[in-house]
Amino acid sequence: MQQNPGFDLKRVRRSRTDRFLGGVCGGLAKETNLPSWLWRVIFVVFFGAGLLAYLVMWYFIPDEFDNLR
Repeated sequence: MQQNPGFDLKRVRRSRTDRFLGGVCGGLAKETNLPSWLWRVIFVVFFGAGLLAYLVMWYFIPDEFDNLR
């Protein structure tokens, strides 16, 4: 029986190529198959909580090439 992996926050990495500030939206876009611009709009619409969430994710989500060192 094959399991659907779905969304796993542990697999999210900040993007090095699709980034505006920290690459969080680009990384979320790769994992969720939503465009990065849509993630940016989501963070802007929820400015108060979205800004805080973005900053926390920028700090805690590793860069996409960090695991190659």
